[in-house]
Amino acid sequence: MADRLTYRPHHFLCSLGFEGKGYSDLFTANMTEIVEGRLRRADGAAVEIEVVGAADDICGPCPSRRGSGCTAQAKIDRLDAAHAEALDITPGDVLTWGEALERMAALPADVHQTICAECQWLSAGMCAAALARLQDTE
Repeated sequence: MADRLTYRPHHFLCSLGFEGKGYSDLFTANMTEIVEGRLRRADGAAVEIEVVGAADDICGPCPSRRGSGCTAQAKIDRLDAAHAEALDITPGDVLTWGEALERMAALPADVHQTICAECQWLSAGMCAAALARLQDTE
């Protein structure tokens, strides 16, 4: 498999629930390449991901990105902290997408109501539905 990905903690669940929507055409194309082109491939479980505490591979073309930060940095920091605690990850950790899926499958079914409370995508239900599908296969 190609290069290791870098991910902020909250992007694990974002990737699980991704349905081709995003903040801009460039952002959506990048996220599609990462999620569909790497993680959801037959060999996607082996993709290595390094947890980071700043802008990552998904953030690259985001219109809200400002250097290694975001225009909504305080909110992003809170989302990352909540997801890092729930998934038991910290910047510097390296895990495979398969290991990340196992951690997500072990989360409480209603985890989104707390750790994703500030996310603008929460009401769309994509991540909650994807988590339910993942947990149904376990």
